[in-house]
Amino acid sequence: MKTIFERSVEKRKLSLLPECDVPAVDLEAADRETPLDLPEVSENDISRHFSEMAKSTHGVNDGFYPLGSCTMKYNPKVNDEAASLQGFTNIHPLQPDHTVQGCIGLMKEAEKTLCEITGMDRMTFQPAAGAHGEFTGLLLIKAYHRSRNDLKRNKIIVPDSAHGTNPASAVMAGYEVINIPSKEDGCVDLDALRNVAGDDTAGLMLTNPNTVGLFDKNILEITDIVHKAGGLCYYDGANLNAVIGIVRPGDMGFDCMHINLHKTFSTPHGGGGPGAGPVGCKEFLADFLPGMLPAGEDQLYLKKPQNSIGMMKAYNGNFLILVRAYAYIIMLGREGIPEIAKNAVLNANYLRVMLSGKYVIPYKETCMHEFVMSLEHEKASMDVTAMDVAKALLDYGIHPPTMYFPLIVHEALMVEPTETESKEALDSLIKAFTEIYDKAVEDPEYIKNAPHNTIIERPDEVSAARHPKLRYIPEDN
Repeated sequence: MKTIFERSVEKRKLSLLPECDVPAVDLEAADRETPLDLPEVSENDISRHFSEMAKSTHGVNDGFYPLGSCTMKYNPKVNDEAASLQGFTNIHPLQPDHTVQGCIGLMKEAEKTLCEITGMDRMTFQPAAGAHGEFTGLLLIKAYHRSRNDLKRNKIIVPDSAHGTNPASAVMAGYEVINIPSKEDGCVDLDALRNVAGDDTAGLMLTNPNTVGLFDKNILEITDIVHKAGGLCYYDGANLNAVIGIVRPGDMGFDCMHINLHKTFSTPHGGGGPGAGPVGCKEFLADFLPGMLPAGEDQLYLKKPQNSIGMMKAYNGNFLILVRAYAYIIMLGREGIPEIAKNAVLNANYLRVMLSGKYVIPYKETCMHEFVMSLEHEKASMDVTAMDVAKALLDYGIHPPTMYFPLIVHEALMVEPTETESKEALDSLIKAFTEIYDKAVEDPEYIKNAPHNTIIERPDEVSAARHPKLRYIPEDN
């Protein structure tokens, strides 16, 4: 595929921009020493260029996207319709509150609804995504301990099956990370937790169900151990779609949490974002929340909490993402919300059982929204790795699952079908995995050299990561 610069032909032009409607200004002081290197293309050239790029990418509208722990699912178009309403788009964050009553009203209703779903009391919409929410929640925990002059609490407990952002966020917040192991059943080792929980414990970061897709049956004991040590419990909301409408993090004993709107509530994810990671908390932490919170009854307004930790992002976060999520929530309603979790769990267990005849599933229990396979045996016996199987899926038009995560499972492939996939789609994934396995037994080299039908084959990923080419440099330079 040619870059837009390689399509460039000297003096070729296009007219996509309207005529300038303001006086032209000659910015002599801004003259460049060298001419600006812009491609010279026609409208036809640029249209074909972007179409070709679109065909070269893979998203949730192109095919199955079972990326474990990321919840890449369909984004209903009604969400976009709601977010396109002029009352939401033709506003400015510095407008007086009385001119944006509808927007503040939506924030107030969204907060009320999300608090009811999660068991929290207040919520901020400032954080831009999940990890940003984690950092925000940890700053709430830090502000709480400081307000009590309990300055010795400098450690955050994180299980070994946690998302990688958990320890990173804790370190960014100035904490020391204490890692605790999982037991053979994939859940938290309670004895290990008791051994590290003490008067220097600021809190625990945990997601439930956990990263191997299992609901920890000891969750109430886990949060109780941390609370008795004087720490607080943070819920990583990445896996919320597995339990939404069934159980609430607030009822499990968690004090604060983030919600990935782009995972649980069907808003765009990744390059289609931006994301959004609202943070909810119990009432005793509410006065530390960042930003401006909706308040009032007849006349709504935004109010900053008295002891706020400050601003985590400009204004009120990614507001139009919140609009999309709220549209999804009210479309499903109280009866429909639990169906998210039920269908996510049903789909994951259907895949888990159907694939267990070929692939090793380390944890045999009924899973929640995702499960993990191990290719450790295949690597030892056939020299076929998890990476090889993932690459082979590309030939089927299927995005690979998450690879080599969690770290507690060797040669791991983590699969999350999400609740929006049909049985026919699930069967197509089963067929692909089965055919890849059989081909690996018959001809390992074929799978080790996959993919065979994509635009490019296997790039040198190590070199690409260590020496990325981030800009186009013409050959004559």
